Amino acid sequence: HGDVFRPPKMAGWLAVCIGTGVQLAISCCFLMLFACLGFLSPANRGALMQAMLFIFVFMGIFGGFTSARFFRMFKGNRWRSNALWTAMLFPGISFSIFFVLNILIWGQKSSGAVPFGTLFALLLMWLGISAPLTLVGAFFGYRKQPMENPTRVNQIPRQVPAQPWFVNFWVNLVVCGLLPFGAVFVEVFYVLSSIWLHQFYYLFGFLFLVLVILVELLFLVLVI
Repeated sequence: HGDVFRPPKMAGWLAVCIGTGVQLAISCCFLMLFACLGFLSPANRGALMQAMLFIFVFMGIFGGFTSARFFRMFKGNRWRSNALWTAMLFPGISFSIFFVLNILIWGQKSSGAVPFGTLFALLLMWLGISAPLTLVGAFFGYRKQPMENPTRVNQIPRQVPAQPWFVNFWVNLVVCGLLPFGAVFVEVFYVLSSIWLHQFYYLFGFLFLVLVILVELLFLVLVI
């Protein structure tokens, strides 16, 4: 077991992805909880999206905290850079794609284009609330004692023997992606159909059960 807990080559990026994933996961859980309790009505257009944005923005503190904890466990020392990447990577990619698509809609002179004031408000929420909270969470996360591995890591890495084809990285990538997708495909189909056909979606309780099944399946895939 001396090589199991060896830090990966791109440990910083892994910490960033873990922190962003935790931020997204907590945001989805809170959103589903509020929707199941009836605080978010689908009849109120835009309420669900607004709630998701606000929750994601304020959950940045948990993303930064988690990212910094793993970054320190991987023996990283530039925690500020790690926190900035955690705050900027996923929101930056999402905002860039949204901005480009919105420009194309503007070019078609469509009424569905998002106004410039709304884009500025989103940018302000990202840089004025989410990013500082991520830095605060990373500050407290990096100050805590690093997580200890259950076993010592060997000084010299061992040679990895040849693996059978079904243990190949790309095979595992496809299989581990197909199983969770198959578990939520039907419900995602109904959700997307409701969005595209401009219908209301009320089955939040069933969607919450699907989310629980997805989380359990992801844990099983990780263990396997």
